[in-house]
Amino acid sequence: MIRALLLVLLLALSATGLRAEPAMLKDGDVLRGHFVQERHMQGFAHPIRSEGSFVVAPGRGLIWRAETPFAVTTVVTPAGLVQSVEGTETTRLAATRLPFLSRLYDMMAGALGGDWRALDGVFAITRTADQIVLVPSKPDDPTAAQIAGITARLGRFVEAVEIRKPGGDFDRLTFTAQSLNTRPLDAAEAAMLK
Repeated sequence: MIRALLLVLLLALSATGLRAEPAMLKDGDVLRGHFVQERHMQGFAHPIRSEGSFVVAPGRGLIWRAETPFAVTTVVTPAGLVQSVEGTETTRLAATRLPFLSRLYDMMAGALGGDWRALDGVFAITRTADQIVLVPSKPDDPTAAQIAGITARLGRFVEAVEIRKPGGDFDRLTFTAQSLNTRPLDAAEAAMLK
């Protein structure tokens, strides 16, 4: 579950473009794309690979759809997180009951709006023209127990991300076919994000 939440934050970072002058997303904008995730875990000879698509709608939330090897949809909105497996809801976490979700959504909304202060205090941020590095800045923060560091390669949007775990495991994500505002949310997407 924490990995899904971290991916939400990364997509929020993706949506800003992470440039010196980011192309800010605003209400009504929709960023869509494709992802490939490789999870490298100690004891496994090969990474576990998943692929899917995502939709980011500022002020409304994010839809993260893993399509292979299993159909898993994770939706994060200001109200919380809902996860479905093969079309059946398996998890519903209300932001009012889990302050971490509210904080994560606030960080995501801040990143979407270009307000990097929303990430300060949780991450130490180092930026160059084509890369950003995030390192947890508080050892007692729950994020520090899950992440040793995040490195993202930048283009117009985030192109690739590596999430390092404290035990040596890591996830590598590649984002492709990203498009901004080619079409509005469809009825099913809008229903998921209400």
